[in-house]
Amino acid sequence: MTAPKTPAACLIGWPAAHSRSPLIHHYWLRTLGIVGGYVIEAVPPEDLRDFVLRLSLRGFVGANVTIPHKEGVLELSKPDARATAVGAANTLWFEDGELCSTNTDVEGFIGNLDASAPGWADASEALVLGAGGSARAVVFGLRERGIKRIHLANRTIARAEALATQFGANVNAVTWDSVSEILPRAKLLVNTTSLGMHGQPPLDVDVARLPQAAVVADLVYVPLVTPLLAQAQARGLKTADGLGMLLHQAVRGFELWFGRRPQVTAELRALVEADLTKS
Repeated sequence: MTAPKTPAACLIGWPAAHSRSPLIHHYWLRTLGIVGGYVIEAVPPEDLRDFVLRLSLRGFVGANVTIPHKEGVLELSKPDARATAVGAANTLWFEDGELCSTNTDVEGFIGNLDASAPGWADASEALVLGAGGSARAVVFGLRERGIKRIHLANRTIARAEALATQFGANVNAVTWDSVSEILPRAKLLVNTTSLGMHGQPPLDVDVARLPQAAVVADLVYVPLVTPLLAQAQARGLKTADGLGMLLHQAVRGFELWFGRRPQVTAELRALVEADLTKS
């Protein structure tokens, strides 16, 4: 009698930089008492198609996908509405024998906001900084939750305009110079750029211009408390950090692969924070 294989998932990337995903998923496997595994697989672009199409044969029940493969896996799988709208996938799983893909950055962002700033969805206007892949996920999530007006600011206005055209009339592309004019009306401010990240230029935004009831979210998590979040917290505003999004975006993938929905706990956050501090 053959023993059943231990279910395992992997992270596909190139190069396979140090990722916190194994730390997160191994914590959940351990605390939920599930026998399973999670490993990093360094897959060069020229090998992506073969690796993904043979994912099950390699013993994997699914995978996370990171740079530079998030776009490439779309044509190798059956993307859901989120992956299609965002134009990138970060999670693969099998459903009825078919390889499916989604983008959990959407629910990671929304789940983190729900946990960190209850009531945030009452905002009538939001200002999103940046127009890359992360901004696509953020805008998709905000539209799903019924935010009526989303201003999208990017230094290259053409990228913001292209994204606004894709998502419809309630998404408004604005120039970077007009950010200060919009801040007094923005009940939600989201930074999806790398500005403010360790080693990157600072993000020059006057948080004092935001309404007193505004919520500020920053997708950057190195440093854990960015200058933007520090300014917001000094004003007493509710904030949501990038580490929270990182943790929440991992939830659905784990559930799809291992059949149990894990929780983002204070213990898990402390574990990842300690690992970030070591880096």
